Amino acid sequence: MLLLARYILPVSAPHIEDGGVLVRDGEIVAVGLRSDLLAAYPNEEVRDYGLAALMPGFVDLHTHFEYATFRGVVNDAPYSQWKMQVMSKEAELTPDDWDESAVLGAIESIRSGITTIADVTVSGTSIAPTAQAGLRGVIYREVSTMDRSQVGGVVSAALDDVVRWQERVDPALVTIGLAPHSPYSCHPTLFKAVADAAGERDLPVAIHLAGSRDEYDFIKYGSSSLGQDYRAQSGWGDVVWLPTGVSPVQYVYQWGILEVPNVLAVHCVHLDSADVDTLARNDVAIAYCARCNLKLGMGIAPLQAFISHDIRVGIGTDSPASNSTVDFFDEMRIGLLVQRGLAGEAQFYTSERFVRMATLEGARALKIDHLVGSLEAGKRADIIAVDLSRSHQVPTQDPYSAIVHTCNQEDVLMTMVDGKLLYETGTFHTLDVAGIMQDVEKIRLKLRNGRN
Repeated sequence: MLLLARYILPVSAPHIEDGGVLVRDGEIVAVGLRSDLLAAYPNEEVRDYGLAALMPGFVDLHTHFEYATFRGVVNDAPYSQWKMQVMSKEAELTPDDWDESAVLGAIESIRSGITTIADVTVSGTSIAPTAQAGLRGVIYREVSTMDRSQVGGVVSAALDDVVRWQERVDPALVTIGLAPHSPYSCHPTLFKAVADAAGERDLPVAIHLAGSRDEYDFIKYGSSSLGQDYRAQSGWGDVVWLPTGVSPVQYVYQWGILEVPNVLAVHCVHLDSADVDTLARNDVAIAYCARCNLKLGMGIAPLQAFISHDIRVGIGTDSPASNSTVDFFDEMRIGLLVQRGLAGEAQFYTSERFVRMATLEGARALKIDHLVGSLEAGKRADIIAVDLSRSHQVPTQDPYSAIVHTCNQEDVLMTMVDGKLLYETGTFHTLDVAGIMQDVEKIRLKLRNGRN
């Protein structure tokens, strides 16, 4: 199959005008000029997307498919209040509701040009739609308890799930990992137990870390509304908690979780220079979730510090529960603009850098950049086509700038993973979307009005 477009964005090399990408058996065979490829491969099936950009699919470093139906359920609330209100709504949903919600999450990701996900789930509801959709990614089994007596059982149950989940996915596309939820929801020995299990079984690990000021105050000083009220709501109100006197990063580092070979830390907003040094020294990757952090008043991650320390950092959307949409273009645009506003001209971030963060750097964060993240011969064909022909986009002089500053998820023309078309011009090829919106609306009514 020969894919053609006005612009080809390999990401790892300068962009090509009037070019193409040759795909065979799920692999990129050649990238080059349209005229050269048509001459060299005259018998190939051709898909010409016209005034568009062909580029690597987006790597969403943090999402929760199962919370897709929570969009707008809790709005205009700071992080701590938002977290507890969402928790109070969770009991309204049945297992079937959660399954439907996860399908919606997969649909919206594909529509936004996301080809690789890093999904965190307790129940595993994201596994079926991820596999059915044909997406690539890492699915992390979340664990949490503040009760030391429960740690052994919690980790054992999670490891049993890991084995079962591994049997349900194509290992060439999906990896299963572990995710201790956060410093404010895990007993310290849980971090140690997860670190040991991940090391023994070669499992990737994800952790929400240093996301909010409430988390920071609870860990270091022993008190905050999140720490106290969240623990009470979770049934851990009687568990004694003493201030640690250190930041969340230094706290979890003491328990070995950051020394696991493949760790993804999500948010990382409230850090000092010592924390950044610790993350860099342990080769911890970071998911930058700008819109979620801004919407919930969590703060702004120190991106320049990450970059200057050569930390692997990509972009995450979180979930519609906290972020309203899964629009990866919005994620790049707002993430870029807020960093420009902070840094000014002294460190002016380019659109090209953020496209790279959304693709190749995200793949680096998951340690799969040998497979995906750029358009290069020998890599897997995870490719999207983005329309650049609309009135709000032309004339297009710099395709990177156009993608970041003028595009949205409605401009995605095609999403492909491993050479397989998942979506093209309004049609989903791997998921049945008929009726899903009607089912989802019923779920949203439950969340708004209570169980029917």
